[in-house]
Amino acid sequence: MVTAAIVTSTAADLTPELAEALGIFVVPSVVTFGADTYQAGIDLATDAFWDRMRGRDAPFPITAPPSPGAFKDAYEAAFNAGAEAIVSVQMSARMSATFDSARVAAELYPDREIHVVDSGTASMATGLLTILGAEMAALGVSAAEIARVLARRAADVELYAALDTLEYLRRGGRISGAAARIGALLAVKPVITVSDGQVAILDRVPTRRAARQRVLRYLTGAPVERLAILYSPPADGEAFRDELLARMPGEIDASKVVVCPIGLTIGPHIGPGCVGGVILRASSG
Repeated sequence: MVTAAIVTSTAADLTPELAEALGIFVVPSVVTFGADTYQAGIDLATDAFWDRMRGRDAPFPITAPPSPGAFKDAYEAAFNAGAEAIVSVQMSARMSATFDSARVAAELYPDREIHVVDSGTASMATGLLTILGAEMAALGVSAAEIARVLARRAADVELYAALDTLEYLRRGGRISGAAARIGALLAVKPVITVSDGQVAILDRVPTRRAARQRVLRYLTGAPVERLAILYSPPADGEAFRDELLARMPGEIDASKVVVCPIGLTIGPHIGPGCVGGVILRASSG
């Protein structure tokens, strides 16, 4: 039996504890606050990041994707740990150069089996696919089959989130300045998704509560196979999970619902006060 390892980046927003429990190798992005540069989750923990992000007069953090060398180190670690093949699950290539770095590093191993999968999304949407891949690997499924399934199931993953403002997406270059200014002038709360590999604004509603309710409606439209909650302080991810489960059609084991704070890679583009969820709909075949 070929042993497959799963690799992703901090853009998947998996907590270190969850990644370790599942044996997932996580490659850190780089985050810079003014003159200070950190490896996400290594030199600066998620809680400390949000404390600094929310601080008075804090410089706006700048993110950079992991280098091919960082992915090479992760692939080498996976092979040294006994893996015979690797599935590298990365955020949308349309949103970041992370996918390209993972692919370039894979090309450094022409005689080894490495599959690089574009999740077409980000944050815990990529994370859910990564978790699925790790569970398949634990069952002895081949790397080629894991990569095939994840590439197909990417179409079944949906992410919805309510933001406090569009300003962070604008400053991170994810939406136009005009779109952010319109939102600010109208004092609306945006609801976003990821569509065709890019951030898309679904709705603009007048209050935080209305935005939250809109997200709940999108997430509870039909029974789902898997569910994850994402949030950024001061939002309460656990409370949102409970509210969502109370409205979710079908049966979902609450203990298996993943709740993860948005980390250093995605956080600068989302900002504080975000709450949302990711669903994996039933397979279409």
